[in-house]
Amino acid sequence: MDNSQTVLTTQSPQNKSKDGYLKFYLNQQTAAILAMNHTQEAVIIPVESITAMPSMPACVLGLMNWRSRIIWTVDLPKMLNLESLENRLHQYSVIVIKVESMLLGLVVQEIKGIIKFMPEDIRSPIGQVASSLVPYLRGCVTQQEETLLVLDAQAIVNSSVIVGN
Repeated sequence: MDNSQTVLTTQSPQNKSKDGYLKFYLNQQTAAILAMNHTQEAVIIPVESITAMPSMPACVLGLMNWRSRIIWTVDLPKMLNLESLENRLHQYSVIVIKVESMLLGLVVQEIKGIIKFMPEDIRSPIGQVASSLVPYLRGCVTQQEETLLVLDAQAIVNSSVIVGN
């Protein structure tokens, strides 16, 4: 009986499973993904749900109420020095991330869904993307002829733009 249990556990090693990521677009031409273990929720909210705060960096949109907690929201494309979101939007696509005890709302162009791939598919972003993006990336993945930026939630939360608030 013990042998059959051992055989079952060795046939499905943990390190061979694919990791889940939330796929989204930062702007019209830039696809990115975030590890699901840092993703709390993806929501669409009215623009009016975010309260602007004075004297904040341009990428900080303001504060929003998420599940009875007040959290900062940032225009992620603008924070990454990419083409910013359109100003005439009526609603925002927000990805709420959590790193340790820090919650942050990331406003993006469009949320696409969940994808999975092997961790070893992630390759270095150096030479693939603008050097200003590299500190916020874990790497890049190519899937169906599209390059996806693998964002580093820890680096985003610890950005000088966010930490300075």
